[in-house]
Amino acid sequence: MAGSKAFAQMGEVKSGDDGGMNYLSRLPRRIVTIYVPLAVFVFVLLFPFYWMAITAVKPNQELTDYKNYSPFWVVEPTLDHIKYLLFETSYPGWLWNTILVSVTATLLSLVASVFAAYAIERLRFQGAKQVGLAIFMAYLVPPSILFIPLAVMVFNLGLYDTRFALILTYPTFLIPFCTWLLMGYFRSIPYELEECALIDGATRWQILTRIVLPLAVPGLISAGIFAFTLSWNEFIYALTFIQSSEMKTVPVGVLTELVRSDVYEWGSLMAGALIGSLPVVILYSFFVEHYVSSMTGAVKE
Repeated sequence: MAGSKAFAQMGEVKSGDDGGMNYLSRLPRRIVTIYVPLAVFVFVLLFPFYWMAITAVKPNQELTDYKNYSPFWVVEPTLDHIKYLLFETSYPGWLWNTILVSVTATLLSLVASVFAAYAIERLRFQGAKQVGLAIFMAYLVPPSILFIPLAVMVFNLGLYDTRFALILTYPTFLIPFCTWLLMGYFRSIPYELEECALIDGATRWQILTRIVLPLAVPGLISAGIFAFTLSWNEFIYALTFIQSSEMKTVPVGVLTELVRSDVYEWGSLMAGALIGSLPVVILYSFFVEHYVSSMTGAVKE
């Protein structure tokens, strides 16, 4: 009797599992629950890039004459806007300045954040939690408030209108963010690994360089991607501390140099925005696996 009941229960569970597996087997349900939301997401995600791409190759008459030309298609594509952007403006210099400033500021911020996050999470000194909370609160301070005292320091140090003005000010908002992110990742690494290394006579520097950092590579890549993206898209500091056209970054140069009074160079503007977004897209595409793994923790105990 008991065996028959158990067999009946197993049959019910099996039929329930089959029902759950077959939930998306019908085409109407798949369309409503998968294909439609995915299509909306892809459209919202890719349409800005499509709009920038077609605007960058549209002749001027197609940009303004919507009666005879469709705004969503190109009839006679041209490369005049891209040629003007690359050869008649300082855009290549802006791109180089953005790359140099972003990479340097990201590396400096990662080095400082690794030491800060490791000290707060692993050394267990008194007040570590309060320091971590203070770092997180510093990240919440708007850059529009910080740039006023930073401007005074930049002028006093003679760094105005130089790349060093951005390289040294960007870590003010990158270090708190990277430290907060790495603190959470270092917290997921088991303490037993360090304790075993200390018993074997390893120093803190050896533990950091040979145990913690190799295990924290996904977290470092994730923090680096975020820091690079923030540096690449930063606007307020670059607008405040840079004046000459040759030293500007892409976000500031495209806006200030391609907009003359009420005249907008829409073709060149869109071409500059499209080219300027490609490095970030390429960076995410190469390290997406490490970025996803950093969201799930480091080492399972």
